[in-house]
Amino acid sequence: MKTIIANRRSIFPIQFSGKEVTDSQLYNLFEAANWAPTHRRTEPWRFKVFRGEKKTDLGRFLVDAYKKTTPKFSKRKSQAIADKIKLSAAVVLICMKRDEKESVPEWEEIAATAMAVQNLWLTATEMGLGGYWSTPAYLDKIDQLITLKNHEKCLGLFYIGAFEGPMPAREPGDWRKKVQWYD
Repeated sequence: MKTIIANRRSIFPIQFSGKEVTDSQLYNLFEAANWAPTHRRTEPWRFKVFRGEKKTDLGRFLVDAYKKTTPKFSKRKSQAIADKIKLSAAVVLICMKRDEKESVPEWEEIAATAMAVQNLWLTATEMGLGGYWSTPAYLDKIDQLITLKNHEKCLGLFYIGAFEGPMPAREPGDWRKKVQWYD
């Protein structure tokens, strides 16, 4: 398991191979996500998967939202948004459904959702898939494309695709500089 953790990387759509990501592979990712820890078993993670024509619709929506919300429009950035969608086998909206009773603090619901995404990401790494979590500034407009349920909010987009290259190198900082001991 430590090897998978050490090999997990953000793999961007430009690095995807274009090979198919099967339904079975996606099911495995969401099954792994579903094992995330959650306080009071609220299981707040919700995933909305865009593929095929719906993925194209999402791409058009995101490009349009970017155009409407950015003070400094860039044709290059607009094209990059469209390309990321096109190059991905699937784009997943990472959503969180807040416990209606608010029995746990919101940050715990967000943390549980992030842990679900980490489980998904580690499983993707193990399966030879790549992906990354993106939180564009215009994400708060997503409810203009899809209906979010009551107490539900979108926390980001996760781009998924097949990956065949060598894992990009990464050397984290020294963990000893991040830990304080109180004995």
